[in-house]
Amino acid sequence: MKIFNAYDYGVKPYTYCETALEKFLISIPHDEKEKTIVFQKGTYLIDATKLQKQMLYITNTAGDKEFSNDETPHLNRAPLWLDSLKNVTVEGSGAKFIIHGKSTNVVISNCENIKIQNLTIDTNNPEMHELKVIGKGAFFVDYKIDEQSDYVKENGKFYFVGHDYKRALTDCAKTSWWNAHFPADRPHFCQRMRHPLCDVFYIKEIGKRKIRAYCFSANKFKIGDKYYLYDVRREYAGIFVQDSKNITLNNVKQHFNYSLAFVAQNTENIILDKLDFTPDKGRVMCSVADFIQICMCRGKVTVKDSKFSGAGDDCMNVHGFHFRIADKNNEKITVRFMHPQSHGYNAFENGDKIEFIHPKTLLPKGSAKVLNSIMLNEYDIELTLDNTENAVIGEFIENVTACPKVDFVNNEVDRIITRGLLLTTRGKTNIENNHFYSTTMSGILLSDDADNWYESGICLDMTIKNNVFDYCGENGVLIKPENTKYESAVHKNITIEGNTFKKCEKACFDIKDTDNVVIKNNVIGECSEKLVTKNVTNITEDLD
Repeated sequence: MKIFNAYDYGVKPYTYCETALEKFLISIPHDEKEKTIVFQKGTYLIDATKLQKQMLYITNTAGDKEFSNDETPHLNRAPLWLDSLKNVTVEGSGAKFIIHGKSTNVVISNCENIKIQNLTIDTNNPEMHELKVIGKGAFFVDYKIDEQSDYVKENGKFYFVGHDYKRALTDCAKTSWWNAHFPADRPHFCQRMRHPLCDVFYIKEIGKRKIRAYCFSANKFKIGDKYYLYDVRREYAGIFVQDSKNITLNNVKQHFNYSLAFVAQNTENIILDKLDFTPDKGRVMCSVADFIQICMCRGKVTVKDSKFSGAGDDCMNVHGFHFRIADKNNEKITVRFMHPQSHGYNAFENGDKIEFIHPKTLLPKGSAKVLNSIMLNEYDIELTLDNTENAVIGEFIENVTACPKVDFVNNEVDRIITRGLLLTTRGKTNIENNHFYSTTMSGILLSDDADNWYESGICLDMTIKNNVFDYCGENGVLIKPENTKYESAVHKNITIEGNTFKKCEKACFDIKDTDNVVIKNNVIGECSEKLVTKNVTNITEDLD
């Protein structure tokens, strides 16, 4: 095994090392031999503005129209960029990378057999800011600004400032609805709401990191409430993996990321072990969007023994895509990415099995094998198939080969602003021994749609066992395929066993258009109803 010590290549702790780090990683040989990259323990400083930019199409992040006219969409940068490497272990040795400015943290592209371990990544003064209510009157609210955030006053107006941003405290205050609110009396609960300064007509400084905001009414505010302000444009990510195979993260910590904390697309076999995606330095939120996004992946995805806290979207979303059939010509069809935040890569391999999906029933009409695939542009892919008998322009296909098995076991999930888990995969899925402290929406959602996010597909074998759900703002388990016409069950073979649901604001189980459901030995606390069903066949339950 060949050892590559980063220090020998000028990558040294307690210095700005972005240029040396980029050169070092590029120098790693692209051969088949086993290699270990070793960092000394210490703190490494990264100036994101000095990183080289490359094109990256990251699924479920910013779409083309979210960029301004003077920007090039999808230009990205990352200090740790592994490209076309095999058989590499990245040994962090307890090192900590502090990024100054906006970037993706890690990119793994076109790699095989990669392991990253014992590493911490954080961002200095990120563009996520906490306002904590410390006082109020009839027509004003006093806020404490968190210790990480810096701000200035110019021409009577206050701005948050960072390494590569400057944004008014009241930016988008009249229109934004995505801000996170953590009530003082419910510290684990978070919800999306309007900007806390939306009705403010004057702001003044009343002390160090303290401001007074004058408004027409302060009735809705309570002492101790916390509000998080952040830009929701998902321009960057935390750790991004694409077109790769056999990827492992072990004992990796991320305390902030600008959108998805971990996102993988078109990748086979992923192990995420002992992750710590939680905030530090007194904050309660650390991710602008989902913690984990798995899209068009294969093999098996394992997430175990990890901690997740403070996300602006789901803890984990596993899905494929419904591609719309845009054209048909003999043995060839052209299929199209339909959601503007997901496109730009070829999600098909020769030999893949696809199914033709009716958009209203979400049921398969037939299948075919992919003989060849060609990207025509960012959105369109030409497929050569062994048969196109069931292909109808305007309807959809799903790549059923790109539907991974999933294990999500022994994890802690807290302060999730939407769902705990959003799952739409045909692969055998096991959700076991997890503790879901608080999800503002459902604890677990099984979806499937061909009209909104276009995230596929059918769930065929899922076990939800021995989990604890302290609080679900909606249902404990929601099984809701987004079909508009019922012909037969969409999802099948779901077992929900031995779980504890302490409180659900809606029904503990809400299930539609599903076959062969087993609900047994669950402990159910407060909920509006235990079970709601519609078009559910072959259900076994012991809820009496």
